[in-house]
Amino acid sequence: MAETRLREAICRFGRSLFERGLTPGSSGNISVRLDDGGWLVTPTNASLGFLDPDKLSRLDAGGRLVSGDAPTKEVPLHNALYQTRGAARAVVHLHSTHSVALSMLPEIDPRAALPPMTPYYLMRCGQTALLPYYRPGDPDVADAIKGLAGKYASVLLANHGPVVAGDTLEAAVFAMEELEETAKLYLLLRGMNPRYLSPAQVADLTKTFGLTLPDAHDHP
Repeated sequence: MAETRLREAICRFGRSLFERGLTPGSSGNISVRLDDGGWLVTPTNASLGFLDPDKLSRLDAGGRLVSGDAPTKEVPLHNALYQTRGAARAVVHLHSTHSVALSMLPEIDPRAALPPMTPYYLMRCGQTALLPYYRPGDPDVADAIKGLAGKYASVLLANHGPVVAGDTLEAAVFAMEELEETAKLYLLLRGMNPRYLSPAQVADLTKTFGLTLPDAHDHP
């Protein structure tokens, strides 16, 4: 896709996410990897609901600003996902309510923050890792992401929010929406002993759709 169209797509998806209350104020950020190795990313302190295509930050392959406004402070977070997820062409990070709430619960397994609740959660997100708290913009979060060794496209940052990588911008946004809805389902059903997908059903989805799910022991 041409860079002009990618800029427009970032603004269109950003506005959609903002208008549905999935990331308030000036929170959240979106990036897209370009064919030359550089990337477009939303600027710092910018609301996803009011982005200007011409003011998006254009970074080179080394992460240096080439044009546009100053980039989000979460550049290290995005860069770590691009480095470890070879097929990733887009990254979305939000402060969506239900995913943030999920990240604060004591029973959450850091290797699988959500159980296999629905087929589309597994198909779009795989499994979701939970990382410890890092302050926003902390470069150490990049090392934590790299420690996942590219096995997770979907990650929760404790007390902060979700971040998802996809092979297209649309795929990353759809996966983020699926993660948020599944987190909402988990909170609605918490303590009610719901029926999750069985191992046989998960195996069937994995085989049918060619899913690659992290092993239960991949992430400490």
